[in-house]
Amino acid sequence: MFVVGAGIMGSGIAAECALRGYFVTLEDTTEAFAERGRANALRALEHQVRKGHLSAADATVAAARIDPAIGMRRIGSADIIVEAAPENLALKREIFREIEAGAAPDALLGSNTSSLPITSIGQDLRDPGRLVGIHFFNPVLQMALVEIIPGLRSRPEEVARAREFAIALGKTVVLSKDTPGFVTTRALAVLVNEAAWMLYEGVATAEDIDTAYVLGFHHPMGPFALIDLVGIDTAVSILDVLWEGYRDPKYRVCPLLKSMVAAGRLGRKTGEGFFRYPAPEH
Repeated sequence: MFVVGAGIMGSGIAAECALRGYFVTLEDTTEAFAERGRANALRALEHQVRKGHLSAADATVAAARIDPAIGMRRIGSADIIVEAAPENLALKREIFREIEAGAAPDALLGSNTSSLPITSIGQDLRDPGRLVGIHFFNPVLQMALVEIIPGLRSRPEEVARAREFAIALGKTVVLSKDTPGFVTTRALAVLVNEAAWMLYEGVATAEDIDTAYVLGFHHPMGPFALIDLVGIDTAVSILDVLWEGYRDPKYRVCPLLKSMVAAGRLGRKTGEGFFRYPAPEH
């Protein structure tokens, strides 16, 4: 299989697929990006070993199945192609035009978008019927859910292939209509945006808001720990997509989130968001 984009999500998807027996090409635009993605995939596998969820031997075998690549020259041999680029509609359309030009005609095309409509992503494809949303969650090795999103032109047999692929990875599948944000991202966006508004208005501290969510609602982590994990820039991009799609005031981005993006405080990946973290590894 072939993963386009070796960032946080792409490297996690590559690690999961390699662990399940797939030989994975992990692609990015430069050698440094691709190698960093492979290193992140290996760290994710090693984390599972430290937690006792995976044997060192299985992690070593999985790591050997991940091959970094620059560009899409090898894409033609892949049966399954998953795009994991940033949440930018124009970028994803451009990537899928390039994917389609090099992919085998029977390859399944999947987008890991968390918010952008699949029909819109695939509007320039010659064969949009084989494009399906396959939305993984971060961290991929630990999160059991995959959201499958058929576009309006996705063929039922390709949707079934996407579902079978996710199940083969040990995931539980939910199906969503092709609307902005699908199921999970719409819910998440409101949760973190409302928490940001409460902090912005001085209702409580970030620490106390997180504690209230964890202990009051049995959430595994609070909204600020979560948005730091996802990336504050990613959250803002998602809220912008939802605002454009629905024009509902609940999706109006809290000014605090935009200020943090402008300041470069994006969460764990920059070492500081709502909380501070060890310097990110490169």
